[in-house]
Amino acid sequence: MSRLNPARKVIAGVKRIVVNDPDKRAMTQSIPIIDDALAQRIIDLAMRVAALMLSVGSSSKAVAEATLRITRAYGLKKAHVDVTFTSVTVSDHRDGAGQPITLMQVVQAVGADHQKLQRLQALVADIEQGMELHDAIAEFHRIRRKPFLYRNSIVVVVSALLSVSVAVMYRATWIELLVVALSALGASLTLYLLGRIHVPVFFSQIGAAIVLTAVAAAAALLARMGIEPFTDLRAAVIMSSGIILMLSGVAVVGAAQDAIDGFSLTATGRILDLTLLTFGLVIGIVAGLEFSHAFGAGLPLPDEVIAFGPWPFHLAGSMMIAAAVAVVNGGGARIVVVSAGLGGLAWLGYVGIVEAGLEVATASFGGAMIASFVGGVLAPRLHVPAVAVTTAAIIPLVPGSLVFRGLLGIVQAEADSGDLITAVNTLIGAALIGVGLAAGATLGVFLASPIRARFSTHKYAFRPASRLSSGAGTAPLQVMAPEPREIPTEPLPDPVAEAPHRGEEPPPITRPFNLSDLDDAR
Repeated sequence: MSRLNPARKVIAGVKRIVVNDPDKRAMTQSIPIIDDALAQRIIDLAMRVAALMLSVGSSSKAVAEATLRITRAYGLKKAHVDVTFTSVTVSDHRDGAGQPITLMQVVQAVGADHQKLQRLQALVADIEQGMELHDAIAEFHRIRRKPFLYRNSIVVVVSALLSVSVAVMYRATWIELLVVALSALGASLTLYLLGRIHVPVFFSQIGAAIVLTAVAAAAALLARMGIEPFTDLRAAVIMSSGIILMLSGVAVVGAAQDAIDGFSLTATGRILDLTLLTFGLVIGIVAGLEFSHAFGAGLPLPDEVIAFGPWPFHLAGSMMIAAAVAVVNGGGARIVVVSAGLGGLAWLGYVGIVEAGLEVATASFGGAMIASFVGGVLAPRLHVPAVAVTTAAIIPLVPGSLVFRGLLGIVQAEADSGDLITAVNTLIGAALIGVGLAAGATLGVFLASPIRARFSTHKYAFRPASRLSSGAGTAPLQVMAPEPREIPTEPLPDPVAEAPHRGEEPPPITRPFNLSDLDDAR
């Protein structure tokens, strides 16, 4: 008999590998009984958090995950969430314990606010660690009412400094830096003023691009007239720096990430919005070039791509650009510092790949992937949103010079088919670099996910804590879990009545101008 035991053990082991044993599978599990009123409060909180996260710049996948983390933490283990470009829907069919509940909220276009996104992510983590439903609802309303971190004037000035940082990478002269600052400030003010009177962003892009082109054309005219100190001014530097200002809010990362994550409808909406805003920029630049040419103040077509200055200028400019983008997107001090570091890292990766002999589009892909990978790993440990630092880090790699050369070449090609083909090829090259940036940033975040989960100090556990039903006369069903807690059954207070302006109609919740209103947070 003892001789047969080893053979039986081998056969049993092979059987376990090949066949699932139904006796070892838990066919049923204890679940909490949550009545309709309580379930509706839970779903309503999850839906509102999801809608606010989507409106301030989070990806669709992160929104869906946060929604399910909230519902599971409060005992709804079978909830479903659907995220689109303009709405969030949360549903729970109740497992026969009550009527199915479905809530939907339209997502308002607010604009990127990474400081608020950081607070929302912290709220979700607190909910999983045991925050009561009443406290979570109150905290959400406090986060929702938080104003944008920076004032309007700061955002406008920092937006202009973004273009100045790009000019630093080209080792611009002091007069070029001054003209870049004036042109970028004019474009930023145009966007702000048109936004105040609710002009559609498409037309705001056109207006800002015309202002940018007009300032550059005027400076180029002074240079041709031999007026000091404009004689050696490079108009291409001015236009390239300003174009990156206009493109900095058009983050293709969100669209690419949603498409890869399987949120096709949301990705389609983001891509359409991105295309429309890009067309507005193109129309504005082309119109400005045509008007300046008609008045004898046309811009000269550069013979080649503008050369960058020495590597210290590269590094300093890329870090300044990333920090400026973080401020424009409402990031706090920690986000700004991390973004600056990742911006420098992305540029070093890009330069290293170019020096290895690879194409610019490939180098852009590699630089974006390196920065997003490091940012994806470090973001949870530094308590900053990964999307905030990733978006800011890749902006220094945006091909503003190629976009300008392509558009100017189309305007000046006229009937010359050879020049027109060259200009179109230049724009196609810029588009390939943009796709490479989006793909690299998305792949870096994807590769960082398992490492982040492996070394993260916070482990997400989707275990509902024990709680009581809020229905009168219903026997509670408790689930064994650490630190049982009870959900209050009394009616929740009205957040408006708790505000300092008790008894009065609260003022409308507004936020300052933010150039990232043009991005994927719409």
